[in-house]
Amino acid sequence: MPPGLLFLRVGGAGTKQGGSAATYLTHHVIFTLGTEETHLGFCYRAAMITLVRSWLLLLTAFICCDSVARAQHMNSASVPCRNIAITIAMENCFDKAYKAADSGLNQMYSQISKVLQPDDLQRLRAAQRLWIEFRDATCSAESTLYNGGTASAPAYSACLEEETHQRTADLKTIYGWVIANSR
Repeated sequence: MPPGLLFLRVGGAGTKQGGSAATYLTHHVIFTLGTEETHLGFCYRAAMITLVRSWLLLLTAFICCDSVARAQHMNSASVPCRNIAITIAMENCFDKAYKAADSGLNQMYSQISKVLQPDDLQRLRAAQRLWIEFRDATCSAESTLYNGGTASAPAYSACLEEETHQRTADLKTIYGWVIANSR
């Protein structure tokens, strides 16, 4: 079979030799890239390698840009300060949102601590101390991604706000039934 032709059975996912279509296609691409074929002075192998490299580079760029842009808390869809363009205003907004989230967390913690047994409350306090360490380390790592740039401080505050909201939701999930049954 000449390079450049792919033979698949009609009605099946296998190849003429009985392997999977993906395996055959992979071997075919490797075989095609390893075979020099010229037509009218044009080397198809060189063109294929250049084309494949270009597409892989483009794909890598899209994946990297997409993951960086969406990975940050300050870029998430639910963030309260998303449409602010001035860095100091964004930092102030995230700081205010974090303080509101922290107030909500403290209210939830207070409700829970009123109904827990002493041993359970001690375990919650220990877990909360560890969570604060986790939150601070997570947000520090996230803000460091900006290499000390102007977005570093808003990224830190946005992370604090998001992590605090998440912790409040987690506590409500974990201890909500205890609060409900204590009334």
